[in-house]
Amino acid sequence: MTTATVLSVSSFPTNRMSTGSSTFSSNFGGTNFSKMHAAFQFLVPHYNFKNSKIFHKRFSNGLSSRRGFRLSCETKTEEIKIRRCSPYLERTLVSSNGALTSDDWRAVPDIWRSSAEKYGDRIAVVDPYHDPPTSLTYKQLEQEILDFSEGLRVIGVKPDEKLALFADNSYRWLVTDQGMMAMGAVDVVRGSRSSIEELLQIYIHSESVALAVDNPELFNRIVETFCSKAAPRFVILLWGEKSHLAINRMEGIPIFSYKEIIDLGQESCKAFSDSDDARQHYKYETISSDDIATLVYTSGTTGNPKGVMLTHKNLLHQINNLWDVVPAQPGDRFLSMLPPWHAYERAAEYFIFTHGIEQVYTTVRNLKVDLQQYQPHYLITVPLVFETLYSGIQKQLSTSSTLRKILAFMFIKISLTYMEMKRIYEGTYLVRSRKEPSYFVSMLDWLWARIIAAILLPVHMLAKKLVYSKIHSAIGISKAGVSGGGSLPSHVDKFFEAIGVVVQNGYGMTESSPVTAARRPSNNVLGSIGLPIRHTEFKIVDAETGEALPHGSKGIVKVRGPQVMKGYYKNPLATKQAVDEDGWLNSGDIGWIAPYHSRGRSHHCGGVIILEGRAKDTIVLLTGENVEPLELEEAAMRSSLIQQIVVIGQDQRRLGAIVVPNKDEVLEAAKKRSIVDPDATELSKKQITSLLNEELRKW
Repeated sequence: MTTATVLSVSSFPTNRMSTGSSTFSSNFGGTNFSKMHAAFQFLVPHYNFKNSKIFHKRFSNGLSSRRGFRLSCETKTEEIKIRRCSPYLERTLVSSNGALTSDDWRAVPDIWRSSAEKYGDRIAVVDPYHDPPTSLTYKQLEQEILDFSEGLRVIGVKPDEKLALFADNSYRWLVTDQGMMAMGAVDVVRGSRSSIEELLQIYIHSESVALAVDNPELFNRIVETFCSKAAPRFVILLWGEKSHLAINRMEGIPIFSYKEIIDLGQESCKAFSDSDDARQHYKYETISSDDIATLVYTSGTTGNPKGVMLTHKNLLHQINNLWDVVPAQPGDRFLSMLPPWHAYERAAEYFIFTHGIEQVYTTVRNLKVDLQQYQPHYLITVPLVFETLYSGIQKQLSTSSTLRKILAFMFIKISLTYMEMKRIYEGTYLVRSRKEPSYFVSMLDWLWARIIAAILLPVHMLAKKLVYSKIHSAIGISKAGVSGGGSLPSHVDKFFEAIGVVVQNGYGMTESSPVTAARRPSNNVLGSIGLPIRHTEFKIVDAETGEALPHGSKGIVKVRGPQVMKGYYKNPLATKQAVDEDGWLNSGDIGWIAPYHSRGRSHHCGGVIILEGRAKDTIVLLTGENVEPLELEEAAMRSSLIQQIVVIGQDQRRLGAIVVPNKDEVLEAAKKRSIVDPDATELSKKQITSLLNEELRKW
């Protein structure tokens, strides 16, 4: 603490000018603008307001015409401000001012200094669909994160404050997210497509103090509700022009563009580095790995949305341990299309940027074109994208000439059989039984699979040359597609294996940062979610007793590791229900762990985890029969006529289903079967139901 004479500045309408002050007061009009500079300069000594273009732009015109400023002078004790820093990212500054530093990453933003030093001039991000289109190197990306972080300090953000970030995928989302983390704030993330009610609930529950939004459209949609019920301290606009904002509803709340925050940060960083005196006004702290990095709202395992508290330690575990799953090399290209607030996309992005890759942002609309144009080495996405690619390929083959279509589907069928035989003789064919086969049976099984595979291999190789190579050139993905965030249908999994596109399946939850298990390139066991990633444990417990079950037994999946969340924000009861005293997170999923065999068709499957649906999804019929709907739904989804299906029937005598038909495919099937005329444009509900029932019986 130091004693100083402090000038304080307050604004007031010029027609209500005060006649007195404890020391002195003066009305600052446009003609005395230099005095206002001096007052602000005294308050924030390291920041050069007089030369700031942002300061001129925000205050010289907008305030002087309508408001006056009161300048008061008094002697009081000045409080030393806290400046919290990411210990490795800002190591030079922190070490020169007495705070402890580390050569290891202690906070997520620490990764950017390492990446800038290793891969400085390599392209890090390409964002072609925003205005302006942007490409940044690793050095430029690191500097932009530092500038944004400093800009937040300039406008008054303090460590541990929560800032809502409601935006979609772009490089500016990444910079904003990391800029918030780098100065010790906690970002509260959600997408722009969420309802106003949901965004407001998240903002209020998280105790956020300010808001960063994607674009003017989102701002204008939520501004009225937020101003009346939340009153953010300020708003940051990531994309678009402020002239498109409904700012008449934001009286008294500052609005900053992304560029303004960056410019404020740049000017402050320069002033800070040029002045030893400016650095003396701060007490320096470093972010701890146990500090909360972000709040991610999710439904959790049950109930209403909850704020998952993820620490820097949680996320650093993902960054340090995902290379076994995705062995990325410098220069590898990734396509990014998932919402960045989705824990899966977020952890994957942090990880891949530590290996010098190039990330290209795309959209659902542009994915097909970008797969061809950019030919990515990897695509990290959700099962729906692989299902969409599968359906697109099937449709393309179906519309070929009769001969091409017959050949293509014959090749695929042969390749599916070949790959199944290959899995048998390589020992990657899943078997649930704990009983190991005899040596004699194993040898016969191996020999039979080898012979069949040898017979089919020439046809499979011909198919790769004539058919599959064209598919590969259309979708890229030369190294692997990594699926997570949902169940990957087995027919999609097997199809991509048959045509030679490597698809790895992973598993996790937002509550576990999220990845806990994944299939490895060297042990890609179809039908499973692979082995636990490093430092992670799995166990299967009985749903009733909670006792651990042996491998091969089906039960509730529990997971434990450094990536498991700190808890649900302001909800200790829900935290206790999800994570027990020993740190085991209840996933709410049903599954089993493959037994270890020394021989036989599953001798390389030991320890992999297999999921069979959600515990709370189990349907119990009036007959007492337990039904797992996921298996039925996945089987039905193999039909091209069915777009979505939900099996129902809890406490009923028999099962039913809610089906969303693929109307174009249903109409085409009806014409082929002469149910309607060739020029028909629609079907009756009875005709659609009849066709769907036929498909359900078939599959």
